[in-house]
Amino acid sequence: MWLFVVFIIVPIVEIALFIEIGALLGLWPTIMIVILTAIIGTRLVKSQGLNAVKNIQNSIIIGQNITDSLINGALILTAGLLLLTPGFFTDAVGISLLIPQTRALWIKYGSSYVMNRVVFGTAKKNTSNTKHNTFDSDAIDGEYTDLDK
Repeated sequence: MWLFVVFIIVPIVEIALFIEIGALLGLWPTIMIVILTAIIGTRLVKSQGLNAVKNIQNSIIIGQNITDSLINGALILTAGLLLLTPGFFTDAVGISLLIPQTRALWIKYGSSYVMNRVVFGTAKKNTSNTKHNTFDSDAIDGEYTDLDK
């Protein structure tokens, strides 16, 4: 449901901003700003994206956890998509994802949101008197014979 609301609200906000900024600056300056943000955003995404790939490669080489590097890379990719989308609101969100300090805030908010929404648990062991100990899950127990030997 929230995704539907986003797809309705964001275009309305973008249209309103185009009207207001177009009335303030005029048609051609408004169009030029949109084109310039797409060009500048593309260059920034390219440079930061290459750095993110290098960070992932370095993390893999030295055996570190690559989760943070992958998240940064995904947010940089998202920033690129937002900057290529015509509009002032999407440009503002995209630029905020390119700035490392605000990207860290997005990550902090996103991780706390996910931690509050996701339930972590383990399988419970079945204590009934059956032939085999099983876990409460959708797993199916079976036997096999290797026919190649």
